[in-house]
Amino acid sequence: MVTDAPGKPVLWTPRHVLVTASAQAEPHGRAILDRLAAAGVDDVRLLSGDRLPPLRGEDERATYARAKRTLAVVTSAASKRRPTPIPPSADFSFPLAEGCPGHCQYCYLAGSLSGPPITRVYADLPRVLAGLDEVVGTGAVTSGTAARGHEGTTFEASCYTDPLALEHVTGSLAATITHFGTHEWAGPVQLRFTTKYDDVEPLLDLPHHGRTRVRASVNVTDVERFEGGTARVAARLRALGRLARAGYPVGLTIAPIMPVVDWRGQYAGLLEAAAAELPAEADLTVECITHRFTPKSKEVQLGWYPRTKLDLDESTRTRKHGRFGAVKHVYDKDTMRELRGWFETAVADRLPAARYLYWT
Repeated sequence: MVTDAPGKPVLWTPRHVLVTASAQAEPHGRAILDRLAAAGVDDVRLLSGDRLPPLRGEDERATYARAKRTLAVVTSAASKRRPTPIPPSADFSFPLAEGCPGHCQYCYLAGSLSGPPITRVYADLPRVLAGLDEVVGTGAVTSGTAARGHEGTTFEASCYTDPLALEHVTGSLAATITHFGTHEWAGPVQLRFTTKYDDVEPLLDLPHHGRTRVRASVNVTDVERFEGGTARVAARLRALGRLARAGYPVGLTIAPIMPVVDWRGQYAGLLEAAAAELPAEADLTVECITHRFTPKSKEVQLGWYPRTKLDLDESTRTRKHGRFGAVKHVYDKDTMRELRGWFETAVADRLPAARYLYWT
């Protein structure tokens, strides 16, 4: 059962900020500095070069804690700006930032981002956005496909971050939504992002023109307890309802799905809560992602959260090889079949107007 009391949105404000020399020269970088000042951040270090100084605490936990309180304003490398295929979510991913201020103990990205988990935001946003035009119409997930071709070329902005979590100190998300809504593209496009935050007020009146799909990352109570520093699920659903009523296409990213105690009852309650918050006419999609971990992400997660109750027992999982041969541990075939069968039926029953995009 999802419960929460209406209140102020959850906002993350960094305690420490590092700004590279190149970022200081960018107009968007200077706008970020103005936002940080307005938010009351006074520990802002303007660097003389573009290399971030080392960040180390007394131990791994201390390093993690300081990194999670630190924002770095940087410029993007050409390799980071290059749109990258990101199936099954979208045709391409592109970066507004890298890193997330949340404290999700199951974070799948924990093993893929190197070094302390500092959140980096890109000051050269216009340069990042300018590189998207050249790939319009060339994707393989939605572009030209029978099932999702009407979405146009899709661009995922939350592959390595939660852009809404950073919005009040960056303005990057609003600028990107406006760009997607007003730019003259060579073909139909859609911006996509997933969030665990609820401060959607600054987005409601933007000229999105239906070209941005906002998805709320949602889960049941027994999994939500692993999501520190984020808005509660009930607040995310309320925020998603507001966005739907403002004309945005919306979505539910149910992730990571876990077969917790009474999982059928808990996930049924989650779907019913979503149905209650969303208008009947909402353009709604559903994506289902089961829990998985890699050897590296497990190592990092246990270093960050040594007392976690998260199930990271390889003996109960099946080894699977992902892209480039990387090993990941997923639920066994029987568990996956049972979960998938239930979700496909439950989503159709409780959210009949929703488009069910994929299961993974």
